[in-house]
Amino acid sequence: MGSIEPVIATALFAALVLAAALQGLAASGHFPRAAKATGPGSVVVLGSLELTVAGFAAGTFAALHVIPWYAVVIGGGLAVLVAPLVLQFFPDRFVDGRGALVVFAAASGVFAIILIALAIAFYH
Repeated sequence: MGSIEPVIATALFAALVLAAALQGLAASGHFPRAAKATGPGSVVVLGSLELTVAGFAAGTFAALHVIPWYAVVIGGGLAVLVAPLVLQFFPDRFVDGRGALVVFAAASGVFAIILIALAIAFYH
């Protein structure tokens, strides 16, 4: 890899961690209601969490093959620290609704796919 690819991969990993942390924060507000509810609401909550966890695991595995471990720790730690601050910029209606769950889960999946593609390109 050249000199810019690890920087891009680190930024993508930080974005993946940020999306996963935002997903966790948004989903945490849905659990008291979702524990009592069945149907589409609980499917969205649990399905989005499963997609986020799968994307986070795959993206982390791919990132560890592309960037050094200390960049993973620094980028991921910074993303976790700023997640509550970033979530405040979104409107309450978005965060409290299903839209945030879907958007943050989709973002986690997209960032994971891009990191996997970078890891594959790294080995070829």
